[in-house]
This record gives sequence, structure tokens and C-alpha cells, in this order.
Amino acid sequence: MVKWMAVAYGIVASLVIGLLGGLGLPFTDATLPTVGAGLTGLVAGAIAGYAAREGLGGGALHGFLATTIGGILVALVLLFAGTLVAGIFGFSAGVVALIWVAATGIPGAVGGAIGGAVAPEAEAAGQPVA
Repeated sequence: MVKWMAVAYGIVASLVIGLLGGLGLPFTDATLPTVGAGLTGLVAGAIAGYAAREGLGGGALHGFLATTIGGILVALVLLFAGTLVAGIFGFSAGVVALIWVAATGIPGAVGGAIGGAVAPEAEAAGQPVA
């Protein structure tokens, strides 16, 4: 079962890292250090996997979902900004970016598996024994 809050944590992490760790800020000459998709996927996937607390398999699933959805959202934001600035070139670059996003789920799944493995087991709430 997918825990949507765990996926949401990973999506937010993927968005923040993806937008802040890009090649440059739109409409300015400022550039930031480039953070690759692999590192972004590992970090965001680990956050989602740790929050899910479902072990290796559940962590990998949540990490994959979080990084893929987060990567798509980042690509759409950059697509929109690129289309406003560059016209059709921004659109074609965005389409290529959306195709490339599918491959970013692999580091997310690995990071999610790692996060799920190190997360403590979720405690089940139950009735008191006495």
C-alpha cells in the first residue's frame, strides 16, 4: 500500500533539490552548483523510503514514485519557463526533459530501498494487553 505522505515528502525534496540545484536561475546571470539527477534521486528517494518505513521493497516503490513525480513537476516548471522565454525551443527541450525523467526513477528506487532499510519498523497501534 502506498503511503502518500511519504511520497509527498520525496516529491517536495525532489522539487527543492531539482529547482535549486539546476544550472542557472531563469532571467538572471546567476548560476548554482549542478546537482545531478542521480544524487537528487538518491536523496529524495531515501527521504520517501525512510518516511514509508516499509523495508526495502516498500522504500524502493516510494522512492521511485517520489522521484519520478518530482522530476516530472520540475520538468514542467522548466518547460513553462523555457516556453515563455524561448518559444518553441523551450517546448521541444521540455519534451526531451519529460522523456529523460523516466530514467530518474532508478536512483530514486535505490535511494528509497536504502532509506527503507535504515528506517525503524513502524509500530502498530493496538489494544493494551492488560
